[in-house]
Formats: sequence, C-alpha cells, structure tokens
Amino acid sequence: MIDPRSPSTAKLPAIAVEAAALFAERYGKEPDWIALAPGRVNLIGEHIDYNDGFVLPMAINRYAAIAACCSDSGRLRIASREMSEPLDVAATAITCDGQPSWSAYVLGPLALCAEQGLTTGSLDVLLASDVPTGSGLSSSAAVEVATATLAEAVCEKTLGRMEKARLCQEAEHRYAHVPCGIMDQVTSAAATQDHALLLDCRNGSLEQVALNDPAIAVLIADTRVQHTLTDGQYARRREECQQALKELDASSFREISSEDIEWASGQLDAITLKRARHVVGEISRTLAAAEAMRSHDWDALGQLMYESHASLRDDFCVSCPELDTMVAGAAAIGPAGGVFGSRMTGGGFGGCTVSLVAASEAPSIALRLQAKYKQQTEIEPTLFVTRPAAGSFLATTPTRDSARRTETG
Repeated sequence: MIDPRSPSTAKLPAIAVEAAALFAERYGKEPDWIALAPGRVNLIGEHIDYNDGFVLPMAINRYAAIAACCSDSGRLRIASREMSEPLDVAATAITCDGQPSWSAYVLGPLALCAEQGLTTGSLDVLLASDVPTGSGLSSSAAVEVATATLAEAVCEKTLGRMEKARLCQEAEHRYAHVPCGIMDQVTSAAATQDHALLLDCRNGSLEQVALNDPAIAVLIADTRVQHTLTDGQYARRREECQQALKELDASSFREISSEDIEWASGQLDAITLKRARHVVGEISRTLAAAEAMRSHDWDALGQLMYESHASLRDDFCVSCPELDTMVAGAAAIGPAGGVFGSRMTGGGFGGCTVSLVAASEAPSIALRLQAKYKQQTEIEPTLFVTRPAAGSFLATTPTRDSARRTETG
C-alpha cells in the first residue's frame, strides 16, 4: 500500500498518490494495487495509421491511475474523482448496457480480460487521471491499458505488451464503438522510458528509438479548442484516402512514391491528389524523422515536424487557426530561442501541438507561447514539458495473500 508520507512516493507520479488517498477516502480502506498507464503524444506520422504507414509516438508523463482492492460484495464498484456515487455492476456479468459512456473504457477491458482467463472477481476501484481529456493525448487508451494492467495484477497473470494493447483496442471497438487504430494502446502499454516508438501500422512491428538527450525536451501545448463536425471529417478523410488508392490502382500507400503521385496528378481530382500527397509524404517524413532522432540531428527532425504540419494544414486540411497560431508562435522563436520544430498532433481541428525544444529553455518558451497565443486568440492555453515516459506499470504490490484474493474474488 502507498503511504503518502513515505519518501519512496517521491518517485511515483503524483496521480498515483492522489488515487490512493481518494480510494481510502471513498472506501474507508487502503488499496492493494495501483495500476498506471500513460497518455501519449505523436511526434510525427499523422493520419497514416489507417493507411499502412509509420507513426512515431512516445508516452508522456501524464497517467491514468486505477487504485483497487478485492471485496466480498460480488460487485464491481468503480468510483472516480468526478462521481458522487460509484458505478456498481455485477462482477460475474460485466456489461456496459445502460451504463454511462465513460464506463466502457474500464468495463470493456475487464470483460475482455475475463474472456482471456483474467477474471478479477469483486473489486472496489477508484479511477483518477491527469491526462488531459479531449486534447488528443489518448486519455481513453491510458484508462484501458491501466485497467488491463490491474487485471494482470489481481489475477497474477501477465499478458504480452502487444497482446494487452490489442485487447484494449478491441475493447474500444466493441464497447466504446470507436474504430481506433492500435497506436494509442501500443504506446501506453509498450513504451520504454527515454524512447519513442517507431510503429509499422501495416505489420505491427515496433522499434524503440532513443530520445534520451538531456538537452532535448518535448513541449505540449493544448490550444483548448475542439471544433465541431470532426467525426464526419475524419470519416471523409478515410474515404478520400481509399478513393485515392483505387484511382492509383494500388492496394497500399506503401507501394506508392511521391514521384508516382506527381506522375498521376492529371488523373486525380484536386482533393484526392492532396490527400494522397499527404499520406505518401508523411510516411517518408516519419521514417526520416526516426533516422534524425537516431543521429541526434534535432534541426532535421524539427524541419520535418514543420513540413508535417504544413502538409496536414494544406493537403489534408485538418488543422485550424488556433493550431496554426501556436505552431507559428513556436517557429517565430526558432532555434536561436530553443525551438527546433513544431506541429499539430492528433486528429486535428483543435487539440494540441507538439514542439521539440531545448530543455534549458523549455520554461521560458512555454511562457512566451502562452502569452502570444492568448494575445492572438483570447484563449488561455495549457502547456507542459514532458520526456518520453515508460509504458504501463504497477505502483504497488498486493498486501493480501493469494488465498484471501481467491476467497473474496
């Protein structure tokens, strides 16, 4: 169990200590486990996960934390900081039917874990998270992966990292009804500290790419806007990409080069041409970015980030004035002020930008961007600095023996 007064808690994310305190307040006892999983930011490789491309995300030091202990109630009681009363469902028949939409991100993974033989039985649960919601930093995937990590701990069984990520993706498809790709769950489950993940979205292979230079940091800026009609826009982009493949007589964008796109430009309408040009270019940029990261060529990596943003703005048309304003502010500071590159990240139409910055200048850069953006938009943004974090882990170990867990489970 976590004692907030213990010096060892200094090494834990603050949200883990908070989850333990909230659990004790809610249930009148200490948790046996606290499972954590991070959010993620995609450094480059946008809107190509569903186009057989490569993505280069990293986990961030913001986490979903799930505190829990066994009970003899026969129920799953799930509370959060925001809920006045816990969600209460039968432990032997987990269902999202009739439950609030957010519950799918906890009940879904628990139901699929049970299908895999990881049956948790009765639990009292407290969910807390400091991953910003609605900002494209994968708060939902963090909750899913933390839940599956909790199930592993309770059942004393281990899923493989990729198996856990796929289970959580399936939970989001089946229970939250969101047809997401695998990037978010893989990053939350399989990231390594001080590394980004180069993920091949066609075959699922992973490469851990070191991002451990202490002179470099990642600055995330939440524009605090999310424009409407985005769901229809996302679906339309996917349809336009599929139409481009059809017109190019190809089964995958991995078979197409930039030269092929220009050669076929006369055969494609203007919108289809733009969409195809972005996807093919972004696949190439992501691979080049991983190579720049390996060689610590931060100027090259930063330039690729700017090129990615321009393509997302002009060819894929998923940026918005607020994102463009934040990126322009970063570019105005430039390398002389400690900014190597910046771009929108996530689905677009709002959300966050990600910038590669000099660690020593990160606080002053954040203040400058905050002030400039507020002056231009009258919106107060949220900015924070992160280094590549580790994937899901257990913050505590059980304090009750296996027999007790079996009896109460």
